[in-house]
Amino acid sequence: MIVKRLGLVEYAPALEAMRVFTAGRDADTPDEIWLLQHPPVYTLGQAGKPEHLLQNPADIPLVHIDRGGQITYHGPGQIVVYLPVDRNRRRLKVRELVTRIEQAIIDLLAGYGVAAVRLDGAPGVYVGGTV
Repeated sequence: MIVKRLGLVEYAPALEAMRVFTAGRDADTPDEIWLLQHPPVYTLGQAGKPEHLLQNPADIPLVHIDRGGQITYHGPGQIVVYLPVDRNRRRLKVRELVTRIEQAIIDLLAGYGVAAVRLDGAPGVYVGGTV
């Protein structure tokens, strides 16, 4: 697996780079982990509606994406991890990959003495017992 530290990258070019990488990969292409940050941006997933963004005082761009979810904020200081991995080669379904990522984060936090959990029906890793 190749780890790439990409720094500050605009959202749209990062998304396009993932599409190009995925379309151009073959059976021998190593999987990658991309670590980066985005300038301020909101992404609007398939389950979201523009009116879900209640206020936007900084006039931050809202980018419609073809992924699940509603509205997500990305900005400097927030590390984003993209995993352009070949799930078929690894025999992983999306939910299983997400569960493994969550567990890896839970295990990492435990190493720092931070108790974290997954919650049924609420994908993610939670600390402090609240959603």
